Amino acid sequence: MKVLVPVKRVVDYNVKVRVKSDGTGVDIANVKMSMNPFDEIAIEEAVRLKEKGVALEVIAVSCGVLQCQETLRTAMAIGADRAILVETAEELQPLAVAKLLKALVEKEQPQLVILGKQAIDDDCNQIGQMLAALLGWPQATFASKVEMADGKVLVTREVDGGLETLALTLPAIITTDLRLNEPRYVTLPNIMKAKKKQLDNFKPEDLGVDVTPRIKTLKVSEPPKRSAGVKVADVAALVDKLKNEAKVI
Repeated sequence: MKVLVPVKRVVDYNVKVRVKSDGTGVDIANVKMSMNPFDEIAIEEAVRLKEKGVALEVIAVSCGVLQCQETLRTAMAIGADRAILVETAEELQPLAVAKLLKALVEKEQPQLVILGKQAIDDDCNQIGQMLAALLGWPQATFASKVEMADGKVLVTREVDGGLETLALTLPAIITTDLRLNEPRYVTLPNIMKAKKKQLDNFKPEDLGVDVTPRIKTLKVSEPPKRSAGVKVADVAALVDKLKNEAKVI
């Protein structure tokens, strides 16, 4: 079985995001970038499937600027066999990425696509669902456990009421949640090995996909600063403020 894992280059989760002074977007100049944490979990799960003998090959895919190669090298250091970069300087929106991935799925013919449920920069949570719709494949989102049994993939997913287990017929799409696994630490020898692994480069036009943005960002602004809290003398004063000032009861 071949597994395709899309990964995204995002601002590192430890970095405090700054908005550009003109409000056109997020400032990423001289900012540490890393792999989207949910995608890191997806790569780890795909590599574990390979280590169990279920998967034969794991392919990492990224769409974006040339620097995304660094993210792909990290994916290969974790255990991906090879990588594909769809290079473009255009602002990529979820539908465009889903179309690019659809073209790569048709080219590579994987039996399973595992990707993070969302990216921590835009929080869209759309690409997995869009890709499943474009391909007509079954999907299981927010996976907290993945198992293979009788030619099907069993996915335990987190829902509001608890846990739900789905049996998907391959080929299928899975999006990962935080509790699926804990990604391994990338060792220096594996980082060196990743430099020698195959990394193919394509352009959107090579795949016949138009990535022109359909949505225009009008303004990006930081959230307002929270006002200081207020101490109350007793429960009666608290109830009074909740009822008459906050008007939440």
